[in-house]
Amino acid sequence: MSLRQLLLRLPRYLGVSGSPRRLWWSPSLDTISSVGSWRGQSSRSPAHWNQVVSDAEKIVGYPTSFMSLRCLLSDELSNIAMQVRKLVGTQHPLLTTARGLVRDSWHNLQLRGLVVLLISKAAGPSSMNTSCQNYDVVGGIYSCQRSLAEITELIHTALLVHRGIVNLNELQSSDGLLKDMQFGNKIAILSGDFLLANACNRLALLQNTKVVELLASALMDLVQGVYHENSTSAKENHITEDIGISTWKKQTFLSHGALLAKSCQAAMELAKHDADVQDMAFQYGKHMAMSHKINSDLQPFIKEKTSDSMAFNLNSAPVVLHQEFLGRDLWIKQIGKAQEKGRLDYAKLRETIKAGKGVTSAIDLCRYHGNKALEALESFPPSEARSALENIVFAVTRFS
Repeated sequence: MSLRQLLLRLPRYLGVSGSPRRLWWSPSLDTISSVGSWRGQSSRSPAHWNQVVSDAEKIVGYPTSFMSLRCLLSDELSNIAMQVRKLVGTQHPLLTTARGLVRDSWHNLQLRGLVVLLISKAAGPSSMNTSCQNYDVVGGIYSCQRSLAEITELIHTALLVHRGIVNLNELQSSDGLLKDMQFGNKIAILSGDFLLANACNRLALLQNTKVVELLASALMDLVQGVYHENSTSAKENHITEDIGISTWKKQTFLSHGALLAKSCQAAMELAKHDADVQDMAFQYGKHMAMSHKINSDLQPFIKEKTSDSMAFNLNSAPVVLHQEFLGRDLWIKQIGKAQEKGRLDYAKLRETIKAGKGVTSAIDLCRYHGNKALEALESFPPSEARSALENIVFAVTRFS
């Protein structure tokens, strides 16, 4: 079977029959109102996110949706994929994750690797160090930087798989059979660990101690961030959890920003750029990831076509900001009013939150981080790659 035939059949193997349901990665509160004018210009912003990604992929040389294809088509993971097929017809979230790896529209799963490649090309080789001149360069990007982008995606994919592990202690009869969930958990652990092991092996092949340290610390940040997310889970038995916007920002950076920020910094280290350039790359990755996450959190509140019964995370940015402005006592009262027969009426609570300041403040915060990302790019010379990085920020921070 050819590669093209395999890719065409892969969605059917995974039971994809439409757009899958997605699984869901600073300033103080006082600075939100003084963000200043938004730097983005709508005339420079492509109309669609897919167009932004497509244009960026042309600049780096190939579609990043195939970035980790070598790993995904390995014999070991092929065997795991055969086991995942047994979950078709169950409600285990690993199946949704697998479908998302094949088909995803707005939240491009290869975004992190794409950004690493773009910022590598935007920076170019270091003019102060000639030790990289003998490295293989394709399209203005070192081969080691392309490997780093793939490693970043492997780590992120492993995290998505591990996040799909079901807490069996909170399993309800409506969630499906216990044996299905147990089997799915075993496959999720096995496949996630395999991806991480593959990423670690390829990271060692880069033979750069600082890069290894950066990615290792990013992985530790991810583990810590996910742990805190789980401990402050916004399920109905934790709806009064008050994490505060400061805590939210710290947790969001750990679970959604650290990997991209440190991968961008690592890409500069591989090209032997100095500490200042590395820091600017780190800042871009950090703030772009933060604005991307806030945009994701905002979708249930700004989408025109949103199911009234659709649940949303009560620890998302708009909700946390809503609580911050409202105060804990009033927030608990609003939660109580939205309760019906022991269950939370998300449609009613959504309208209550939209009537407050949380949504508009989250948009301001998203644009704040977008501005900080654009500021970091000013230290890079003008180029197609830099423009593509700017367009990604514009696309993430557009709300009209």
